[in-house]
Order: sequence, then C-alpha cells, then structure tokens
Amino acid sequence: MTATEQNFLSRLADPAVVADPYPVMAMIREASPYPTLDGALIVLGRHADCSRILRDSRVSSQRGTSRLAGPNAPRRAAMSFLSMDPPDHTRLRKLVSKAFTPRTIARLEPRIRAVTDELLSAAAERHPGQLELVSELAYPLPVRIICELLGVPASDHQRFAGWSARLAHSLQPNFGGEDRDLDDTVAAREEFSAYFRELIAVRRASPGDDLLTELIRAEDEGSRLTETELVATAILLLVAGHETTVGLISNAVLALVRHPDQLAALRADPALAPAAVEETLRYDPPVQLTARVARATIPIGPAEATDGALILLLLAATGRDPAVFADPDRFDLSRNAGGHLAFAAGPHFCLGAPLARLEAATALTAFARRVTDPELADGGLSYKPNFNLRGPDRLLIRY
Repeated sequence: MTATEQNFLSRLADPAVVADPYPVMAMIREASPYPTLDGALIVLGRHADCSRILRDSRVSSQRGTSRLAGPNAPRRAAMSFLSMDPPDHTRLRKLVSKAFTPRTIARLEPRIRAVTDELLSAAAERHPGQLELVSELAYPLPVRIICELLGVPASDHQRFAGWSARLAHSLQPNFGGEDRDLDDTVAAREEFSAYFRELIAVRRASPGDDLLTELIRAEDEGSRLTETELVATAILLLVAGHETTVGLISNAVLALVRHPDQLAALRADPALAPAAVEETLRYDPPVQLTARVARATIPIGPAEATDGALILLLLAATGRDPAVFADPDRFDLSRNAGGHLAFAAGPHFCLGAPLARLEAATALTAFARRVTDPELADGGLSYKPNFNLRGPDRLLIRY
C-alpha cells in the first residue's frame, strides 16, 4: 500500500471528511483492490469485488480471528450471530428470522404510519415551521418500533441510548490512530447485558406479546437460544434495529431537501417512496463499510487475500461505482438502484432490511406530504463522529 493510499484510509476518520466522504471513497475504489499492513489487510471498493467476497464461502464473519485482531477481540461466547459463521449463524438466524419476514413486517405498517404522524404533529406544535429531523423523527421512530417489537418498556428508551451509541462507535476500524476507550465499550456491553438479563427474567415469569418472549420460547428442531445467545441477540436487534435506520431516514431527507426536483416528484407520486429509499441506500448509505476474514488464499484481481487477512469492504464506494451505476454521483429516484450492497449480500444479508425499508418509506412519504418548501437551516447540519454508521446527529429544517 502506498503512502497516498494509506492517507486515503486515515482521512475517512477526519471529521471534515465524514460530511462528504465520497470523493475520498472514489479514490480508494479506483486504487483497490490492494493489500496493506504486510498483507494482513486487503482493501476493496469496487462493486464486483465486494459482491463476490460477501458471497464467498471461504471468508469468515468472525473479525476477531483475523491476523489484525488484538487481545481485546470479542470472546466467542459474547458474540451476536452477526459475527458468527455456519452452523451457529445458520441456527441462530433461522430462529430469529421468523419475526422479520416481509409479511410479518408488513403488519407493522399501520403502527409505523401512526407513530410517524404523531411525531411530525408534535414537532409542528412545539415550533411551527421548523423540524429537527434527527431528534424529532429519524431517531424516535425506529427506536419506538423496535422497542415495541422487542417488548422493551418505553420508560427505558433513554436508559439504553448511551449504551447503544457507545457500542455502535466501537464497530468502526481505527484508521487514524484514534485513542479508543476499550474499557468504556466493555462497560457499555456489560450494562446492556445486565439490563436484558433482568428483562428476560421478567419475561420468563410473565410472558408478553413481544419478540423477546418469542425468542425465549423459540425452538427449531430441538434447538433453543441459550441465555448468552439470547442476550447477545437482543442487544444486536435493538442496536441494529435503530442505529442504521436513523441514518437511512436522515440521509434520505437531506438528499431530498438538497434535490427539490426529486422531492417534488415524490410529493406528486408517493409510490416513489420505496425508490427513494433504494436510491438513498445506493447514494448515501448509513453503513459505510464492513469486513470479512479470509479462510483460504483468495485471489482478488491483482491482489491476494491470504489466510487470516482482514478484507475491508467499502460498501459506500460500491454504490457509486460507475461500472454498475451510470452517473453515480447524481441522486435520481427514477433510476433502478437495485443491486446496491447497502444491506450486504450472501448469508449475512441484513435481517432487518424489510423493517428498515418500511420505516424509511413511511417517514419519507409523510415528510413529502406534510413539509412544504423545506430548506436546510444555516448551521443546521452536523454529523456524528462515527464514520462507519454514518449520518447526521443534527439536521435542522425550516419550512
């Protein structure tokens, strides 16, 4: 890896780049695939390369087993199925997936629509003509839905918000030599685990009509979730069930506000909402990158991933690959954005994709219908420091 290429990667952690990482992503994509750190890390940004690796049975999702993993890599017993391989991943995903089928999620549409309208009405009453999109819609909508789905009491939302943010921040790679507080991450996970162990005990004694109760009862061919697996799964569903959707809704609204013609098209034809979601996932995805570990020697173009090498997949770069998407830097609801990798691909394709798509499409439909002549307020946009789960932490819109 050249010094220039290494600088590209470190720049992704620069707060000034987080607001618009795509010029840097384009340079990384064009330079990839390439090895660095003595071949222990392979960087990919081209759609074809990333798509193939995500589906390759010779790679592992257990990031802690790579040659780059340190002594603080997650213990096997504490991992969620997001970081597991078959057969464990297959078993756990099968038990959980029954709650996330498109048909099951479709039943949530009336509730999602009602919560969306309630949140927008409350914001309009608080300060007419102004909407802080993140705190007043993009965050509370998916949080309320996943909490209701899991059976987490509404009174506990604020209690776990900090834990969730700390765990989400720990998921990104350390390109820039950032001083990470690993003890803080461990503490957040332990506090989250203790919370869910208490809630699981309550649900065992008094079952409810919720996903947590279903997971406790879940059985498939004699296989049940152990309590450790149950806790890890609950944490994953809660964190993944809202952190990424907050970014998806925020990024979509920002793109629509910046492209009034596309917002007008959506307002004129609400049936374009799913297309707006897919175009956002391609154009400005909330998950910028993921990783796999080579379990064999895998040729990737002119590079080669040897056993134990960490393969970094720049998902955000693939969405703007001109080899797949014409005029990729243009936000256009009329394009067919199918084939993007924002939800990954292969065995680890995002389990919550139907829920995220429905929540985002509902939010965008309501925004287009209820908010007229929106514009970004001066100084109204700032981003979270997290460059992997990327999105605004403040998006103030005047209308």
